Amino acid sequence: MNAKEYLSQALAINKRIDSKLEQVSSLRSLAMRVTTSFGEERVCSTKKQSPLEEAMVKLIDLEHEINDDIDKLLDIKKQIAEDISSLENENYRMILELRYVALMKWEDIAETMDYDLRWVYRMHGKALKEFDKPLKATIKV
Repeated sequence: MNAKEYLSQALAINKRIDSKLEQVSSLRSLAMRVTTSFGEERVCSTKKQSPLEEAMVKLIDLEHEINDDIDKLLDIKKQIAEDISSLENENYRMILELRYVALMKWEDIAETMDYDLRWVYRMHGKALKEFDKPLKATIKV
């Protein structure tokens, strides 16, 4: 695993959480549209959950998954922040922290650091190379 793959773990989990949050929103709106049927009364039937119950169970399961992913995201962000803090160059630390811990967009990083976007990309590449050195050393051992 190289530096970018290692650092991008938090971005991937964050995107997965966002996707699941959209699913929750969709399930909630679907659950609100589910209506009960007032058809004939059945005397002999199997105990099947109503559509509303099914939607609510799916919703609760998905919310539990999201909470687990959030816990995992926080753990990974904490570890990444600790690893980034080992870099000596303050600008490299700042770029990596803003991108992979704060999960900021490149344009926002450039604005925050008051640098040109191309310069941020260039420094990011150098920061990854610098970060990759101790990462490769720990993998070889």
